[in-house]
Amino acid sequence: MKLLSTVTENIKILETHGNVDVYVSSLSINSNSIQANSLFVAIIGEVVDGHMYIDESIKKGAKVIVYQNIIENIQHGVTYIKVEDTKEALGIMASNFYDHPSRKLKLVGITGTNGKTTTATLLHHLFRKLGHKAGMIGTVVNMINDKSFDADRTTPDSISLNKLLDMMVEEGCEYCFMEVSSHAVSLKRIAGITFAGGVFTNLTLDHLDYHKTFENYRDAKKAFFDSLQAHAFALSNIDDMSGEQMLKDTQAKKYFYSLKKTSDFTDRLKTKLIGEFNAYNILAIYATAVLLGQDKENVKEIIKGLEPVEGRFNYIKSKDGVTGIVDYAHTPDALENVLKTIVEMKWNGLPADKARKIISVFGCGGDRDKTKRPIMGKIGYDMSDIVIITSDNPRTENPETILQEINKGISDTKPDNLYVISDRHLAIQKACELAKKGDYILIAGKGHEKYQEVHGAKTHFDDMEELKKCFNV
Repeated sequence: MKLLSTVTENIKILETHGNVDVYVSSLSINSNSIQANSLFVAIIGEVVDGHMYIDESIKKGAKVIVYQNIIENIQHGVTYIKVEDTKEALGIMASNFYDHPSRKLKLVGITGTNGKTTTATLLHHLFRKLGHKAGMIGTVVNMINDKSFDADRTTPDSISLNKLLDMMVEEGCEYCFMEVSSHAVSLKRIAGITFAGGVFTNLTLDHLDYHKTFENYRDAKKAFFDSLQAHAFALSNIDDMSGEQMLKDTQAKKYFYSLKKTSDFTDRLKTKLIGEFNAYNILAIYATAVLLGQDKENVKEIIKGLEPVEGRFNYIKSKDGVTGIVDYAHTPDALENVLKTIVEMKWNGLPADKARKIISVFGCGGDRDKTKRPIMGKIGYDMSDIVIITSDNPRTENPETILQEINKGISDTKPDNLYVISDRHLAIQKACELAKKGDYILIAGKGHEKYQEVHGAKTHFDDMEELKKCFNV
C-alpha cells in the first residue's frame, strides 16, 4: 500500500475531488485487473477510451480515479484527480509506486529501426559473461539474470515496465538493457524512467501506419534522446543519415560509433556474427560496455564467443549443400542488408559463371505500414536470383491483397524467376525444391516468431522448423 500523495508526487494535478489522504493498493489501466483500493488511470487509446470504464472500475473496488477528460458522474467515497495527460502521469506514478527502480540499476535504452533486439540481447549475454547480474527487456523475451519471461510487446506499458524493473532490483541486477520502440516513446510508456544511457542503431522506413510520416517516426526516436539527463550517455551510429540529428538536443554526453568515419570508438573486434549490419551491432555493444566502465580487453574477448540471436541470420545446411537462412528482416533496409551479406557470400571465391543462386522467400505484415510493400518487392527481386513472395502475418488483411502490393515494386511484367505463393509452408517447400548444391535460401520476415497470424487467428508456425523439415535435418 502506498499513500496517494507519494504515488502522485511530481504529477501536475489540475483539480481533485474527494479525500486525498488515502492509500492505494495497486495501479491499473484495465478495469478487469482492479483490486480493492486500486488506482485506475483512464488512458485514451487508439481504439478504446479508458474513461468509458471508470464506473465499472469503481464497482470492482477502485478508490482513486486519474483522468483527463470531463467526467460528469462524481461518486461519493471515490477520489478523482484530473491531469493534463494520463499517459505521462501513469509513467511517473508507476515509477513512484515501485520506488523508482530505474534509479537503482544502470538502465540502457536501445532504439532504432533495426538491430534493437540483437544489441539488447547480446549486451545481456555479454554482461552475464562478465559476471554481472543483468536484466533485459525486449521484443522476443524479458530476462532477469538467467530467467526468461515471454514479452508481449517491444516496450511494456508503464506499470508492467516498472514492476519488471523492480523485480530485477530485487534479484540484484546491476544493469538492464531495454529495447525502446517509437510507439513506447509516443505513448509515454517511458515517462518517469531514469536511463543511464541510450543507443541509436539506425533509422529507415517503418511504422508509417502509426506515425504517418517519416519525420514523425524520426522525431519519436529523437524524443527518447531529448529526454536523457545530463548524467547519462547518448551513443549514436554516425554513419546513419539521422545519426547526428538524433543527439542534437540531448543533455546527455554524446558519443558516436562508425565503420566508415572517424568516431569515438575505432577498434579491431572479432566476432562469429556475419554481415555489415552485425558489424554495426557488435560495435554498438562494445562501445556501450566501455561507456559502462567495463574493461576493453575483457569485453573484446567475450565478444569473440557471442552467438547469433535467435531469428537473426540463423543458418543451417542441407545434406545436399544448400544453405538456409532465417532472418527477422521485415523492413526494406533490413532485407537489403541481409541480402547484401548473402550476395557477398554467394560470390566468394567463384568466377561469374559459377556463382551460387539466392532464393528469397518473404512477405509483409498485414495491418501495418503499406508503403514499404512495393519497396521490399523491388529489393527482394533486384538482389535475388529467384523470389517467392508469400504471406508473413496477414493479420486481418486479405493475404492476396498484400501479395499484390508487394508485387507492384517489381518492374518485370512476366518474370520467370518470380513465384507468388500465399501459403508460407508451400512457399518454403518450393524454395527447397528449386535450390541446388551451393545455393542460398533466405526466409525473411518472421525470424524468431513461432506463430503465424491469418484472419486474426494465430497458429503455430516456425520458419526454421519448416526449413529443417525440408532439409530433413
